[in-house]
Amino acid sequence: MLNITNNTENEMMTVWLEGSLDTNTAPNFEDAMKDMPDGITELIIDMEKLEYISSAGLRVLLTLYKQMTVKGDMKLVHVNDIVKEILNVTGFTNFLKLEE
Repeated sequence: MLNITNNTENEMMTVWLEGSLDTNTAPNFEDAMKDMPDGITELIIDMEKLEYISSAGLRVLLTLYKQMTVKGDMKLVHVNDIVKEILNVTGFTNFLKLEE
């Protein structure tokens, strides 16, 4: 189960993820992000309540990262230790911005 909420303010969009971003829920997240308004130059993904991320979830993050490098900036905030370890092991921390 994954709950996705978002807020758009000017050119910044914040997305909150709660639950697990896995094979079953990654398509929902991908679909939700397809509706991102034009003109967004900053994407913030709050992962404070994200409990798990699988390779399917990582694929969606990679796709978003590639889109945002053209449009502006993307960062992950409030990443818990479990998700941070997965991002470290897979090398995603080499290119994704993580902030507290």
